[in-house]
Amino acid sequence: MAEAQQAGGRSAQLERTGLRHGWTTGACATAATTAAYTALLTGEFPDPVTIELPKGQRPAFALAAEELAGGRATAAVVKDAGDDPDVTHGALVRSTVRALPPGAGVVFRAGPGVGTVTRPGLPLEVGEPAINPVPRQMMRDHIASVAARCGGTGDVEVEISVDHGEEIARSTWNPRLGILGGLSILGTTGIVVPYSCSAWIDSIRRGVDVARAAGRRHVAGCTGSTSEKVAVAVHGLPEDALLDMGDFAGAVLKYLRRHPVDRLTVAGGFAKLSKLAAGHLDLHSARSQVDKGFLAELARRGGADEELSAAVATANTGLEALQLCAARGVRLGDLVAVAARDTALGVLRGAPVAVDVICIDRAGRVVGRAAERGPRDG
Repeated sequence: MAEAQQAGGRSAQLERTGLRHGWTTGACATAATTAAYTALLTGEFPDPVTIELPKGQRPAFALAAEELAGGRATAAVVKDAGDDPDVTHGALVRSTVRALPPGAGVVFRAGPGVGTVTRPGLPLEVGEPAINPVPRQMMRDHIASVAARCGGTGDVEVEISVDHGEEIARSTWNPRLGILGGLSILGTTGIVVPYSCSAWIDSIRRGVDVARAAGRRHVAGCTGSTSEKVAVAVHGLPEDALLDMGDFAGAVLKYLRRHPVDRLTVAGGFAKLSKLAAGHLDLHSARSQVDKGFLAELARRGGADEELSAAVATANTGLEALQLCAARGVRLGDLVAVAARDTALGVLRGAPVAVDVICIDRAGRVVGRAAERGPRDG
């Protein structure tokens, strides 16, 4: 019991939710691709197939379908989202692998049910299949490993498809973002963290309690694992000072208002923190959206002319708005960070907590900072 009480940090916080984790579409696609390429080289499908996730976990996936014929191999995995109410839970993720000439590398294709990018502002070029960068790298790494083990060159075409994906995608933001034809293949850790408002907020509170009990006077509320790494790199914080805030910025701020520490760092993706900057305390996409009009007004205050402000107001995504401003020398990331810090201080209502903010892009690069400011700093 004593060990459980002393446990802290993001891992312990996740355990306190009591909910079962699941696997991202990216992890499922990687497992299916690994099995298919193994079969293409050896004639046998590994079942279950084991993969390694970015943080070293090694889950095994049972195959739901397999086919080897005509110079191609197809394997399929059923997505298990655990206890998360994910619209893709139960979806069948397929990977079809075909050999390419030596030197061709790994080429990704969107099969039925996987979308194609049609607008700028996403981490993929227009015309590319909606398979995000981390899942692509996971598949490349596993293809290379199978090639080394089984005598292949690693030059393959990988076509990812999702049964009924186009229909499922109608319940996502993909159509509004210009991702047409189906779902995106997503995930940065390979793991789906189960989402329960009450359990997650309770875990945030317990995380603050553990940090305070350990004597931590500086904590970081992070929207995800990438921003957590950045907060650690910038401030050198120990694990028990890290709060997996997720979308619940309000829960962190309200609890710290009653149970203060000397300093809070808020770290997160630019788009999510732009919502906090606009006054939203729940950053989930189902309950708040990036307000491009608000970003345009911030850009105007930062020196943007009317043409740039109008372009920001009609941008496809927050990322595109950020890129438009960066190209013209307007530091929209800093402006968002400052506004997010001011929102946080407003929620803290004079509690003795100083706040700084770090905004990052999808690659984990810092794109905005707001310096530490406390309730007495004017």
